[in-house]
Amino acid sequence: MQILLRAWRFCRAKLESLDLVLVICSTLLSTISLMTLIGGAETFGPRTIIVQVGATVVGFFAMIVLANLDYRVLAEKLWFIFLGGSVLLMILLLIDGVGAGTNRSWLYFDFLPFGIQPTEFIKTALALTFAYHLSRVSERINRPLVLLGLFAHAGSIILLILLTGDLGVAAIFAGFVLLMLFCAGLSLWYFLGLFGVFAAALPILWSQLETYQRQRILVGFRPELDPLGYGYQPLLSRDAMMSGGFFGKGIAGGEVYMELPASHTDFIYATVCEKLGFVGGLVVLLTLAVFILRIFMIASRSERGLGAYLCVGLAACLVIQIIENVGMCFAVLPVVGITLPFVSYGGSSVLGIYLMAGMVHSVASHRNRSRGFWS
Repeated sequence: MQILLRAWRFCRAKLESLDLVLVICSTLLSTISLMTLIGGAETFGPRTIIVQVGATVVGFFAMIVLANLDYRVLAEKLWFIFLGGSVLLMILLLIDGVGAGTNRSWLYFDFLPFGIQPTEFIKTALALTFAYHLSRVSERINRPLVLLGLFAHAGSIILLILLTGDLGVAAIFAGFVLLMLFCAGLSLWYFLGLFGVFAAALPILWSQLETYQRQRILVGFRPELDPLGYGYQPLLSRDAMMSGGFFGKGIAGGEVYMELPASHTDFIYATVCEKLGFVGGLVVLLTLAVFILRIFMIASRSERGLGAYLCVGLAACLVIQIIENVGMCFAVLPVVGITLPFVSYGGSSVLGIYLMAGMVHSVASHRNRSRGFWS
């Protein structure tokens, strides 16, 4: 009895480190994901459900572990391991026989029965190490040499992602890094200069893209240009969303999603809308919005520096990812293979998002209340 009592106290102490709002949001989103996959079990297969349940359970426990670790200690003691490991994983993707997939974004090893998508984990690693870097140089951030070091830090990862051909993921990384720099006090003149360089280089970058990449971008904004080719998937996604109506066709209902490629991964939002209707889709978006707003609240209450920068980076990453994913489901943005946090099927995706959540929980439970980010 005494052992059980001690175990209960230990577990309760660990669970108390979690932020209740974030837990409720992540649990609701994961539940909707599992319900959607179970409702389409005949289309998706039993393995999909098993993997999603396993990744969710493992991810939740990993989140608890991270929540009880001090993010400051992780950053100060292990930043070089996180950064070096991220670079190594990206280099492995470029090796023939190891990196695979349309954009060489998956790692496959003979001793593993499944593939790994490294960028899902590198998001958290880069956000942590870059936030630590910013916290060390924030007072001197507008000095050219300091800024050069920051760009080398983030640019090494983003460049390797570009070399794999995964433009969508590279855009997500670039987006949250730029917002972190802005929040750290980088002068607007640098942003204007960067925008000018990008505008001047855009024709060159466009010419370097493969024909299929350019076609996917153009058709992404107007899928009607190629309804039977690159526009087929987003147009079918929109049809699935519209067929759900206001209340949907039920968890086990729906027909359009069965013909929709990637209806359980990149286009799962369309599947949710067909099964649960406008109401279900709205619940997903509102829950994600609350989750992100809570992260910004935690950032505002944490000490200025590492914790705040880390939360801002992770929140920005989620915002960009959600906008792109939902946008391509609505057939208004290019299809770039981006998952919807917590909802899309995928072991790497689910584990990665729970690791991000764990870092935010860590900031919330170890914050210094004496000095707020916005003060």
